[in-house]
Amino acid sequence: MSVTENLSLISSRVTTAFAAKSATAPAAQAPRLVAVSKTKPKEMIIEAYAAGHRHFGENYVQELVEKSGDAEMLEKCPEIKWHFIGNCQANKAKAVMKCPNLSIIETVTSTKLATKLNNQADKNSKIGVLVQVNTSGEANKNGLEPSEAIETVKFILEKCPNLKFSGLMTIGNLGNSLAASNVGENPDFSTLSNVRKQVSEATNISEADMELSMGMSNDFEEAIRMGSTNVRVGSSIFGARNYPAAAKESETSGGVTSVGDIETVTKNMQNLSAC
Repeated sequence: MSVTENLSLISSRVTTAFAAKSATAPAAQAPRLVAVSKTKPKEMIIEAYAAGHRHFGENYVQELVEKSGDAEMLEKCPEIKWHFIGNCQANKAKAVMKCPNLSIIETVTSTKLATKLNNQADKNSKIGVLVQVNTSGEANKNGLEPSEAIETVKFILEKCPNLKFSGLMTIGNLGNSLAASNVGENPDFSTLSNVRKQVSEATNISEADMELSMGMSNDFEEAIRMGSTNVRVGSSIFGARNYPAAAKESETSGGVTSVGDIETVTKNMQNLSAC
């Protein structure tokens, strides 16, 4: 099937899942579908854009920089909205924030990173940010502990005037979603919903005004049923990926040069493998 056909199929499944979602999972409209185009050529993105899609996600800083600034992309996809959904090191904040048509950064995991992003932001145009929460407790997943979310959100609201806090994001445990049909709701998605409620009570921001970005290719329908407002789907739209060598994806200026770098690369690849 073509990218256009896959996109139509996934969009239809999103609509169906939204119609069947829990009445207790607040979401005023069908969730946003972010087409995750990591490692895929620009021609595939242009095809999806021509089919009417606008929201695209990238996991790697350098890939986002290259694609967003590509002359053909700028000409043929003028209204594209980029989501950065990968691990963002503080020293890459400037590169990310300078990307044309950047819409939102979904992976803020510290007040340090929020500060760096805020300092590099255009004073005349706020960039949306989501706070990433590690809801499964897995060591190979990025994100704050659920108990740390309120403090980080308050920091963004009070100390980062150039950022727009837009909600929360998580990468749930796929096994929990696969088991949900037998044991009930995915506890990771329930945790993120509960964190949103706590953040709402602590900040007086309505839950309806906070995004929940949860759900990927293998569990986006379960996430939607549990109130997701933003799902990130890649391989089901663009096909299976051929990952580059780990050293190329280290996101460091000098490549993999230490045990720490190797651990970072390994963690990144584990985080991204299920999108």
